Amino acid sequence: MAKIKAQTLKGFRDFLPGVARKRQYVIEKLKKVFESFGFEPLETPALEYEEILLGKYGTEGDKLMYRFTDNGGRKVALRYDQTVPLARVVAEYQNQLPMPFKRYQIQPVWRAENTQKGRFREFMQCDIDTVGTNSPLSDAEIITAVNVCLKALGFKNYKILINDRGVLFGLTVNKVIPQDKVIPVMIALDKLKKIGPENVITEIEKAGFSKEEAKDIIDKTKIAQPTASLQEIINTSKKLGVAEEKIEFYPLLVRGLNYYTGLIFEVEIEGYTAGSVGGGGRFDNLIGMFVGRQIPAVGFAFGFDRLIEAMDQLDLFPKDLITTKVLVTVFSKELESESTKVCSSLRLSNINCELWLDAESKLDKQLKYADQKGIPYVIIIGPDEAKNNTLTLKDLNPPAGGKTQETLSLDEAIQKLT
Repeated sequence: MAKIKAQTLKGFRDFLPGVARKRQYVIEKLKKVFESFGFEPLETPALEYEEILLGKYGTEGDKLMYRFTDNGGRKVALRYDQTVPLARVVAEYQNQLPMPFKRYQIQPVWRAENTQKGRFREFMQCDIDTVGTNSPLSDAEIITAVNVCLKALGFKNYKILINDRGVLFGLTVNKVIPQDKVIPVMIALDKLKKIGPENVITEIEKAGFSKEEAKDIIDKTKIAQPTASLQEIINTSKKLGVAEEKIEFYPLLVRGLNYYTGLIFEVEIEGYTAGSVGGGGRFDNLIGMFVGRQIPAVGFAFGFDRLIEAMDQLDLFPKDLITTKVLVTVFSKELESESTKVCSSLRLSNINCELWLDAESKLDKQLKYADQKGIPYVIIIGPDEAKNNTLTLKDLNPPAGGKTQETLSLDEAIQKLT
């Protein structure tokens, strides 16, 4: 038989149990915060018709989109983000959804990126969006929910960088940037932190400006002031509990996606250098492409993998993420039924337990397995325990001076393990 090389595609990853537990931990934390603000879950298909996604993310987005013709001859594309699918859902089910419609969505997306630290071709996004209102309170609530999520995950030193696309459009009104040059200039400015001022100047020059004009655009953008609507959003966010030092007006923030119309913001974690861990803003025109009328919306997406990386780097994960509390060993084939009964009782008491599956294995092998998996407790039921209707509970990580094992009744063991 020919041997098949076991490997994943570049930019795609497996998540072994240790990492998967961390991912589940973050998802549960985020879901709890999202639901505390009244956001409800939504799931959409991995594949959409190509025309649904194409042209919504700008030229670069279209290049990075996974597109192909399926077996039925249909032009389809893998989900590039969760905002455009949301717009399609609102258009398709607009008569069934309450307005405002507040949803969260935690699913993978796909982009044909050049892989690097913190950037993959398949990755998870965690979105919250409010559709159907242009109230500044809805913008501020999204910012506040993001802030609460960061605190719930244990982050302390972070900044919510905030801007308004209106700041950049204001430069157009003041004739610093011609109307037809706004998009290429915004795309260039969006790369400022990544490639530096000199390279951004070169990018702006490619859009038809002289070097001096390019410098002038950057200088005038740096000294721009918040719009009145943005200032109201900032003030409301503070009233909702976002600490003043966490919000920073950053006029050079652009965000590359074309569909933003007003508020835009990103989160940067101090000490994490791979980039922002999420971003979002207001997109009042996107849904209108599908329904023929404007439906305002605002939202945010966490870059899930970057959150995980940042938490790992800052050592924010709890040490006890093991899901199995106890391994119930099998002493012999004759005593197997005793072990299975104990497992059933533990599970009825909501204690996660694992039953050893090979009665012929030596006890040392079973203990080594529990230690390898990080299971903190082991239950042993030998002939003496079975005769006396007891069990031995062994602690594999006892506190200093604590007991390593005790002979207990089943009820006593359950009490100790809960």
